[in-house]
Amino acid sequence: MRKSQITTNKSQIFLILHDIRSVHNVGSMFRTADGVGVSKIYITGYTPAPVDRFGRNVAAFSKVSLGAENSVPWEKRSSVLELIQELKKDGARIIALEQTPTSLHYGDVKLGEKVALIVGNEVGGISKEVLARADIVMDIPMRGAKESLNVSVATGIALYALTNS
Repeated sequence: MRKSQITTNKSQIFLILHDIRSVHNVGSMFRTADGVGVSKIYITGYTPAPVDRFGRNVAAFSKVSLGAENSVPWEKRSSVLELIQELKKDGARIIALEQTPTSLHYGDVKLGEKVALIVGNEVGGISKEVLARADIVMDIPMRGAKESLNVSVATGIALYALTNS
């Protein structure tokens, strides 16, 4: 399908990257977010940003993202909990991507007009404190020996599933 054939989605989708440790994973998620049409990315916790504390571009980031940090608006926020509260107040539904006993299958979650997808740390996932503030927790079922996917891969699957719902 050529770009001219793709219809625009009227929904707004935000991506919250919380406590992601790998600059490569973050760069990959920026690139995927650009492909999906994410409205804005929020970087929280110790997640690496596209620029360092001196405002210089991070070369490893740009190498993976292929410049998506220049096409997707992004913002570094100090408190994920305050950000969630602000987004909810603005009408966004918060969807956490995490495996829990009560999480919904990712295919059963619909986008809606305004949502924020939050993904967390590669090893520890999303904290219980953050999960408690989510409106929906969804997961991607695993059928093999491994318990989870790489966070950037899982984010891509979730974003495309949400935008195609």
